[in-house]
Amino acid sequence: MTLTSTTPSKVIFNFDKNVDIEAWRIVDDVVMGGNSSGVFKLSPDGFGVFEGAVSLENNGGFSSVRYQSGKVAVAGYTKVVIKLKGDGKKYQFRLKSNANDYYSYITTFTTSGEWQEVSVPLKDLAPSFRGRMLDMPHFSSEAFEELAFLIANKKAEKFRLLIDRILLK
Repeated sequence: MTLTSTTPSKVIFNFDKNVDIEAWRIVDDVVMGGNSSGVFKLSPDGFGVFEGAVSLENNGGFSSVRYQSGKVAVAGYTKVVIKLKGDGKKYQFRLKSNANDYYSYITTFTTSGEWQEVSVPLKDLAPSFRGRMLDMPHFSSEAFEELAFLIANKKAEKFRLLIDRILLK
């Protein structure tokens, strides 16, 4: 199956004032003894807000928000498109083929401080575990079960990322 201009986008998550965000959860470096702190909430305008502070204390240095989507088939789609507004910082977008996998498929993007659409080709997502690239093929699964946003820029910093929608195209 190939993607054509008539193939509709598949909505993975579309934020609004009434959306349930219970399936989104924060995972910070506190799981390894660090002191970073992230939160995820809805803004008054109905956007997902991932914000907090990354700390390097106690070998820390990351904050993430993860969404267990259930199985999302990607056949016929070539990329994930995310409408978001960042703070000018660099973030990772991550997918897991299986929510129980120890590794994620990742890419890095830099936010502009304005609303933007970040386009992530699925074939470019590379396998990584705890900041190390793995000697395995890039993402080629027929589905994924978890997506995440992570900040880990090797410095102590506050961050704020607004998310409007996440689509497959």
